[in-house]
Amino acid sequence: MAIKEKLIVILGPTAVGKTQLSIDLAKKLHTQIISGDSMLVYKGFDIGTAKPTAQEMEGVKHHIIDILQPWENFNVSDFHALAKDLIHKINAQGQIPILAGGTGLYVKSLLEGYQFNKTSGDSAYRAHLEQLAKEHGRQYVYDMLKEADPQTAQRLHINNFNRIIRALEVHHLGRERISQTSRYDKTGELVYDAFVIGLRRERQNLYDRINQRVDIMMQHDFIGEVQYLLNSGVQTGWQSMKGIGYREIAAYLNGEIDLAAAVDEMKKATRHFAKRQFTWYKKMPYIKWYDIDSIAYEKLLSSVIYDCRNFFRDVE
Repeated sequence: MAIKEKLIVILGPTAVGKTQLSIDLAKKLHTQIISGDSMLVYKGFDIGTAKPTAQEMEGVKHHIIDILQPWENFNVSDFHALAKDLIHKINAQGQIPILAGGTGLYVKSLLEGYQFNKTSGDSAYRAHLEQLAKEHGRQYVYDMLKEADPQTAQRLHINNFNRIIRALEVHHLGRERISQTSRYDKTGELVYDAFVIGLRRERQNLYDRINQRVDIMMQHDFIGEVQYLLNSGVQTGWQSMKGIGYREIAAYLNGEIDLAAAVDEMKKATRHFAKRQFTWYKKMPYIKWYDIDSIAYEKLLSSVIYDCRNFFRDVE
């Protein structure tokens, strides 16, 4: 049997505290971080994504951050290709990479070895679907998927709109279904020798942190960031602009809603996103959870380091 490559994963809902822990853990273990966040890939999208600054990274090498221009698309199969290559290279250097991020599909599918079909994209058809959603609402497009591929529609939530569009695109081009078969389903084994860390907080505390994060973003001139992107030619229909915060502030700048409503929508959308993240995590029984409300940060870090060393045995 082939020896599995080693991997540490840090999961948790948005604003729970993954970034600081991943950096501190990487420093202690002398390793590198791979981002598992679908929005950190875009250059210029910094404040709204809570992208760690060079100062916050504290010299720790980060991967899959700032790799794309705003007009480019990025999907789970793109992430797989990049992450697999990086995990292999970092293991070859004698280090155990840390995958940090909250995009549930990305991380779960990588660990469990999902197989994705090879159907290419059709930008014109995607644009058509997005226009239909704009004119008739997302439910209209979701109903199209229900008719075209009821099985896939049943497991996709309407809020996961990028996946709904991708499923329709795949069906339109090749009459294929987006595959969800995985090695884990067949064997009960993960692709990697992975220690999967989950961070969680009491719900109200997490929501308070989310609300505070949005307020801090606004204090750091998030409006200016979005205005600059729009002035630079970034289009609201691009994938990069569909992240939480960007769409709401763009709507404010375009005169569609007032600022108070935009900020309120950002907070509400982020809280709903955190709920959806936990839905993904419930499907991942191999996560070792750490309840971090009632534990001092230094004690948490020490506990995680101890558990990592115990799990891998040969970690210094």
